[in-house]
This record gives sequence, structure tokens and C-alpha cells, in this order.
Amino acid sequence: MIRGLYTAAAGMITQQRRHDTATQNIANLNTTGYKQVDSISHAFPDVLISAMNSNGTSKPIGRLNTGVFAEQSVSQYLQGDLIQSGKSIDFALSTDLQVADPTTGANMSFDGSGKNINAKGEVTYQPQAFFTVQDNEGNNLYTRNGSFSVSATGDVLSAGGFKVLDANGKPIVLTEPQDNLKVDGQGNLLNSATGLPSGIKLGVSVIMKPQELVRDGNGVFHADDVAAAGIRNSTATDNMQVRQGYLENSNVDATQATVDLNAAYRAYEANQKVIQFYDSSLQKAVNEVGKV
Repeated sequence: MIRGLYTAAAGMITQQRRHDTATQNIANLNTTGYKQVDSISHAFPDVLISAMNSNGTSKPIGRLNTGVFAEQSVSQYLQGDLIQSGKSIDFALSTDLQVADPTTGANMSFDGSGKNINAKGEVTYQPQAFFTVQDNEGNNLYTRNGSFSVSATGDVLSAGGFKVLDANGKPIVLTEPQDNLKVDGQGNLLNSATGLPSGIKLGVSVIMKPQELVRDGNGVFHADDVAAAGIRNSTATDNMQVRQGYLENSNVDATQATVDLNAAYRAYEANQKVIQFYDSSLQKAVNEVGKV
């Protein structure tokens, strides 16, 4: 009976985390560049049960499941809708990066969550592109929020106040008014007088394995292992375009997030009733059966 209490309690904790994740997604429906988070639940390892005989031998009975837990939160990096802002310092990335299948040579097809699962069960995630920014400690961070601003000294800053880097890893500093800023589809800053590339290019990083990124908050991510994440600079051959005067909206599916919220609440409520039942049974066992 006590085991049932633990199982129901584990279920309540898991559903609370699912509820918190869905709430976070709904709260960021209108957050520029926000990427939806999914909560992944797994069962605790099964326990092998055996019956002990009086002579010290045992006989296997079977396996017992000891509950469920929310193991991790996984970000979905799929493209969000682009909305026009009209500001020269706003940018969005429109990407559809591909990976060649090593067996056929053709491009892999990715499902609605940005994954490809082959016949062997091997999972490949669709590569994603991010603007590269730098924090005060000199660490490179990655964001899809292109709502930039310009400081009094000409530094281009992200929405979180981080310095926006160029393709060479150096902070971008504007020497002309931001209203004169022109950027082409490859991210090259253009000379306002000639319209030709000025030699400065927005730092756009391609993450070949985006599942290796860690969410930091404020719309930025970091990679604990740059090599494992397969991070490189974007090239002209990448199926990607920088859109000036646009912002990328959140990729949260509002309908699905609402369904997840209600499902987590109902499941939490069901586990709560199970605990109430066990509590009532234990109370009877102590106060009534114990009197016999």
C-alpha cells in the first residue's frame, strides 16, 4: 500500500512539471525567437520481485513498476513565423538546413518535430542557425531573437544586452546612423554609399546538432561542448536567409500547449485522488482494524 503512495506521488510531481512546462510555453507565445519546450517523462526502472521460501530459496514472481518521472525538457527549434517590424536593426533567420543521408546521398526528411529516425532507430536532428552573441565574460551564446539595438558607442546589442558578433567573432560596431544600415540576405553589412559589402558580416552560427544546446534563459543558448554540437559559421551554400526588418515569432503551438496544460491538470488530479484513497484506507487500518 505504501508503495502505491510513492507511485502516485511520483505521478503528481511529474504532472506538475508538465504543467509548468506548458505554462511556460503559453506565457511566451508572443516572445520573439522563443522555442517551445516539451517535457519528456520516463518510467523508473522496473523492480524484480521474488518470493522468499522458508528454506532461504527464492522464486521470481515478476516485475514491478515503481512510477514515472519527468526526466528532461527538450527544446523544439523549428522555424517560427516571420513578422515584419520595419526596423532596420531588426533581423530574422529563415532557414531550411538539410543533412545528406549517408546511405542514399539524398537529403533526409524531417518530421514535425525536426527529427529523422532511420530504420535502425538512429535519430538525426535538423541543423539550425542562430545569431551569435557574446556575454560579459566573453562566452559565445546563440539566439534567434534578432530584436537588436545600438548603444551610444555604436555597439550592436541583443535583446538581452549581449554584444552581437560578426562572422570573425568580433563585436559589431556601427560607424554610421542605424537608419542607414543595410544588410543583404547573406548577412553582409552594405556600404551605404556604394551598396557593396563593407567586409562585415553578421555572425550566424549553424548548429549541426541543436539537441546539444543548453537553454540559458533570456532567449539565449550555450553549448557545453562546441565540437559535439557541430557549431560552424554559416556559408553561402546553406539554405538560409537573413531578413532585415523582420522578427521571428515564437514557434509555440498554442492549441497543443493548451491541451497539454489541461491533460497535465487532469492527470495530477487523478493521482491526487489515488493518494486520498490510500490515505483513507490507511486511516481505517489504524483506527478500525487495529481495534479488533
